[in-house]
This record gives sequence, structure tokens and C-alpha cells, in this order.
Amino acid sequence: MLELVIGNKNYSSWSMRPWVVLTQAAIPFTERKLRFDGFEPDSAFKRAITAIHPAGCVPVLIDGPLVIADTLAICEYLAEQFPDRQLWPAESAARAQARSAVAQMHSGFGGLRSALPMNIEAQLPEVGARLLASDERLRADLARLFGLWRSLLERSGGPLLFGAFSVADAFYAPVVMRLLSYGVPVPDDLRGYVQAVQQQPGVQAWVRDALSEHDFIAFEEPYRQAPAKA
Repeated sequence: MLELVIGNKNYSSWSMRPWVVLTQAAIPFTERKLRFDGFEPDSAFKRAITAIHPAGCVPVLIDGPLVIADTLAICEYLAEQFPDRQLWPAESAARAQARSAVAQMHSGFGGLRSALPMNIEAQLPEVGARLLASDERLRADLARLFGLWRSLLERSGGPLLFGAFSVADAFYAPVVMRLLSYGVPVPDDLRGYVQAVQQQPGVQAWVRDALSEHDFIAFEEPYRQAPAKA
């Protein structure tokens, strides 16, 4: 059976993507979570993940003797191994657009990533408002993000980026989590997409697990000194 190695669900946006794909597509797998205790070479996390793959990052997919690092590589492998799950759009032009959208998320939006790290358990609207007022890179990334979503939804008709669930939606699910945590205003015409992502069973399952961790990791918390009160 496939095994997916991940980090903390509250914080690890990269781990979330293939986990949601696997869960949403009902592909059997087991999960191995390595707790973030630090990213220094001598941290327990780094020692454990480097023993699995020299890249030293989560997620990692293990399929027998095959060990695959990198979220996009994992999702491409899953699409090849399980073609009946239709993880990419069936039509070639839509499939190309989906891969383009995924690649943009994979390599871009650095301003958004750095300003708004994923933190599902947190509610930080005051931080979001402050950053929106002061961070030009964040504002530019959000404008680009909303423009991309809008153009894809106009072509597909929604409710997801390519109509039905695809790898593209899994890649943008952690972004949806960020928008919610930081109270980022979403344009009226895109709120349906945000809600549709939230309603996907794979996303809901990840969020439930993230909220149940109750594991406050200080170095992942640039904006809080303590966890939210229950």
C-alpha cells in the first residue's frame, strides 16, 4: 500500500496537497506524520525525513521500493498510476491549463506564502488587515491569485477550477486555508469557489485532523505567542 510521509497538518501546506488528492480520490494509503521540531540538520524531524529521502522535506510518497519527493511529482505519479480517478481534466487544453495553474502555485506566490503561513487553527484577521495595508508583495500576489481563479472559473463554469475536483484544487486548498485564517476579503464572485474547496471531503478531513492536533510549534508561529483558547 502507498505510504505518505507528512508534517504537522496545522502548518504543512505542502503535505496537505497530495494528502487531499489521495483522500478525495479514495486511493488507499497509510499516513506517517513526522512532527516539526525544527528544520536544522540535527533536529529530529530533519534526521527522520532525510533518512527517508535526501531532499529532507515533506511530503514523500513511498510505493514499495520507490520513494518520491515533491508534491507535484507525487501528484503526477498518482495520476499515472490511477488514471480512472481523473485527477487532471480529461480535455487536453483544460489539462494544460490545470498544469499551468499548479506550476504557478508550485513555484510562485512567494509574497503570499511568506506573509501568510498556513495555520489552520489560528484566527488572525487583525494580522491579515495589517499586512494587507503594509505589504505590497502580498497585495500583488492576491490580485494575481484572484485573477487566475476568476479566469479559470469563467471557462469551466465552476464550482471548482475545472468543474470537477482536480489536482489544481488540491494545490490551492492551502491558500484557501490562509485566506480564512487571516480574514482576507475574497471578491464576491470568488466566494463560491472558496466555499466549494472547503466542502470537499478531503479538505474537510484534513482540517478536522489539523484542529485535533493541539500542537503549538513556536517557530511556525510568527504572529502568536500562545495557541487559541478552547
